Amino acid sequence: MKLFVRPINYAQVQTLIYHLPDGPALSLNIGGIGEFLDLELDLGHICDTSEIDGIVHFFPKGNA
Repeated sequence: MKLFVRPINYAQVQTLIYHLPDGPALSLNIGGIGEFLDLELDLGHICDTSEIDGIVHFFPKGNA
């Protein structure tokens, strides 16, 4: 259980980068629909740099 998890402000997110287990990454432009997303932290790790560049990186389990 993670105690200090900062919630993601999806209003600032423009791009979601999903890092696939074999190495490549899938980039999704989610500008405007970010508030409808709900990423589960239990499914992998999230690197939120949305305050800097508007990007959230998602690393699924097995690739984190």
